[in-house]
Amino acid sequence: MKFRVLVVGGTGQVGSALVRALLACSDCLEVVMVNRRVVTLDDHTGLRQVVLDVGAATFESDIQSLAASCRAQGDPVFAASCIGIGSGSQKWSEEEIRKLEIGLVGSFARGCFAAGIERFGLLSAAGSSAKSRIRYARIMGQKEDTVRDVGFQYLAIFRPGIIAGNVHTPAVLAALGRLIPGPIGTIDQDVIGRAFVAEFLHGSSGTTILDNAAMKARSRGL
Repeated sequence: MKFRVLVVGGTGQVGSALVRALLACSDCLEVVMVNRRVVTLDDHTGLRQVVLDVGAATFESDIQSLAASCRAQGDPVFAASCIGIGSGSQKWSEEEIRKLEIGLVGSFARGCFAAGIERFGLLSAAGSSAKSRIRYARIMGQKEDTVRDVGFQYLAIFRPGIIAGNVHTPAVLAALGRLIPGPIGTIDQDVIGRAFVAEFLHGSSGTTILDNAAMKARSRGL
């Protein structure tokens, strides 16, 4: 199945891993990166960037128009959000985090859905819950709920633990995380990227939650 993908957060660490995985997939015809400013990209015929004002009141409708133009080319179009501030959350106020993680991601998701996109991949984090007492985990849970409420036919939520290969993750922490089993341990960002692609290709309808183990299993089947 040939497809195109609309990606927000594609310049980040996990987002870049996803873009690499998509470009390596022979079924992916095009990756459209939604960026807030022009960035230098590798020269690849299947990659383009569209610069939008993510803070504008029209952002959601702008995404709808962009997604509709992609769908008009006749191929299935999927969408992915790799927005995530991770360790930087300690330096942000809760209002700032919510504006990015819930406001921007929610607008992106709603715009994609309004244009008819049925498959959506969402980067979240291990331990996410809207009822958590931990601020970051609570906001991640609220972000998940926001995207769930949009109504995608296929929604894959990725909850990595410690992300290795990420410039924001100290090498010592990533190494120690490999000794920790389960969902809070270490997972390589390239594995996450491949798991996104595998879900686009083979994911089941409904909402699928993928922890470290599920992402590793998914990526091996790509």
